[in-house]
Amino acid sequence: MFSKTLSLFWVLALCFGLSAHAKTIVWISETNADADSVYFDQGWIDLLEDAGYTVDFRPGEWGTLDDDKLATLELADLIIGSRNSNSGNYATDATEVTQWNSVPTPLIMMTAYWCRNNRWLWINDTAIEEYAPEAMMQVVDNAHPVFEGIKPVGGLVDVIDETVNDGQNSFILTNNVGNGTLIAQREDNQAVWIAEWAPDVEFYEGSGQIPAEKRMLFLAGGGGGQEAGSFNLNEDGIKIFLNAVKYMTSGAARVKAAGPNPEDGALIAETWVSLSWTAGEFADSHDIYLGDNLDDVANATTDSEVFRGNQKTMFFTAGFPGFPYPEGLVPGTTYYWRIDEVNAPPDETVFKGDVWSFSVPPRTAYNPVPADNAEAVGPTNVTLSWTAGYGTKLHTVYMGTDYNQVNNATGGMMVGTTTYNAGTLESEKVYYWRVDEFDGVATYKGNIWTFATPGAVSASQPADGATGVSMTTSLSWTAATNATSHQVYLGLEKEAVRNADTGSPEYKSSAALGSESYDPGKLAWDTTYYWRVDAVYTTGPVKGPIWSFTTADFIVVDDFESYTDDDIAGEAIWQSWVDGYGVADNGAQAGYLVPPYCELKIVHGGAQSMPLIYTNETGVTNSEAVLTLSKTRDWTDEAVTELSIWFRGVAANAADPLYVAVSNAAGAPAVVAHEDAAATQIIGWTQWVIPLQTFTDMGINLTNVDKIAIGIGSTSGLATVGGTGTMYIDDIALYR
Repeated sequence: MFSKTLSLFWVLALCFGLSAHAKTIVWISETNADADSVYFDQGWIDLLEDAGYTVDFRPGEWGTLDDDKLATLELADLIIGSRNSNSGNYATDATEVTQWNSVPTPLIMMTAYWCRNNRWLWINDTAIEEYAPEAMMQVVDNAHPVFEGIKPVGGLVDVIDETVNDGQNSFILTNNVGNGTLIAQREDNQAVWIAEWAPDVEFYEGSGQIPAEKRMLFLAGGGGGQEAGSFNLNEDGIKIFLNAVKYMTSGAARVKAAGPNPEDGALIAETWVSLSWTAGEFADSHDIYLGDNLDDVANATTDSEVFRGNQKTMFFTAGFPGFPYPEGLVPGTTYYWRIDEVNAPPDETVFKGDVWSFSVPPRTAYNPVPADNAEAVGPTNVTLSWTAGYGTKLHTVYMGTDYNQVNNATGGMMVGTTTYNAGTLESEKVYYWRVDEFDGVATYKGNIWTFATPGAVSASQPADGATGVSMTTSLSWTAATNATSHQVYLGLEKEAVRNADTGSPEYKSSAALGSESYDPGKLAWDTTYYWRVDAVYTTGPVKGPIWSFTTADFIVVDDFESYTDDDIAGEAIWQSWVDGYGVADNGAQAGYLVPPYCELKIVHGGAQSMPLIYTNETGVTNSEAVLTLSKTRDWTDEAVTELSIWFRGVAANAADPLYVAVSNAAGAPAVVAHEDAAATQIIGWTQWVIPLQTFTDMGINLTNVDKIAIGIGSTSGLATVGGTGTMYIDDIALYR
């Protein structure tokens, strides 16, 4: 298992220089040994020792602390907690947790279990997931020292070796690290991967735990099973991990402000705020930016309106006379703030800070349950709830099946609770409800929320609120249970769509039962549309909810979302992307051999990507899959100028060249090869952008493109060594 990685260790050790020598690491673990008396953590110990560190490896001895052990921990240069440890053994009581967090030695934690709010209270969550080997890392802070010498292509790094323990990792299912700094997260944005906390700053508000030295969460080590915690890094993962160890043992300075209070994204309960933060280690003073526009604060300089001054102290107040926003912060508003750290003279270097935010609750009710436009609610025992608006004393609830009646209702009875028992409702209905808030002085009319009971029109496609929707999309829905047909309304103004009838321009179509779809033709670029589907009964139509979607600021060539596993209906990916099946010199396979044909986990956007398997051997020199275009044929439309393709390789792939070919119905295709001859081995999602002028210069008529092909091999025109591998392709689009 270790032979491949050990060949790198001496090179890496040289790269890290003498600074690694004489550093002592205490390795906390409860690892077992295999039949050959080799510990499952041995790969980690070998890595560190070959990189020049001294490792104090005494598995199973750290479950209880005494004075001698605490002294050993304090004298070490770094403590690392292995994934192969039972977190409960290190959190038997609050005193012990505080002891560990108070050790004045940097510590790297490699298990999500220890950091939870029922263990060491680093992160305010408990949910854990053992995640599959396809887990990909999304880099949040490219400039962090852990990525020194690493250039994550497309901002993504795969640190999982799928050949070891299935590459499985354990994740805590949040990317909220409180007062810490998020360095990298899982690609689906659902879980933190690498994070750090500065010393002397509470991990998160209310945790009651403050680290005495730097703390880092670096999730690695195989997941569950017999070899839990075993070595699972590939070559880039090794570099990142050793960078982390170097960073934690070298005392590398944190130059940016950290530890925002209120926490980033917090909802505060007052119309004033006191901001505070932890200073960068070299900061002499602080430039303060505060405003209610994200772009203004993110791009501000000291001559902008949102610059609030330079000061020595690390707190700042707003919302009082004599301070910014003297009349108070405005309920219902989100504010953004940034702290730039300024070095002392003579250099006076400025380190631009992150943008943080906080919000003041609106005066109206918010956070409805069920959520606005919820489906299949009830119909029995329906209880509505909400969060009270700012300063609210009493609430008035209005509810019914007619939007206008609910919107215009007055004189309801005020109640003191934020719940309303709606009881048993009718099936196949759309309900509207509104909550007005009274603060003792004024009444604030609430928004109108909607939900549907089972059997009503539902399952809109595009989904309600969807963005990046193709301009050539079709609308579809699930029929109301007892409807005889449906009526479709579509427009650019929400209220116009809400109030439209069959005589209005927003009325588009009557759809017979069994034909729950409508093709609106080509939609506008980057535009929000509103639509509704009414269920038609023998007694007349019943209005449906208002849905919305926003079209993309690009033209979709193929995002791979429309393919299904229904090959009988011709909807499988390999039936559109024609591969090398039955072709002598084409080793391509588009999609997997058995359903699901598309890749469902390794995706760039949406829910699916195309796995493109290539086999350039035994006489085969090229592998190519070809898509014949139907809708997206004019590549000059909307003044687009670039073709964008997202791809991801695998480190173990053969280094064959990647190319794209574009062709008209007649004439030779124009072939463009990726500049990296080993693009098949790039392990992060990578955007490949090709100017459309390139194809024009090669004789392609862009107003009527017939085919696009993606391939690996000799057609690229580059030298190829041949071999096999799997590429993943996603989100092919045209941009301005």
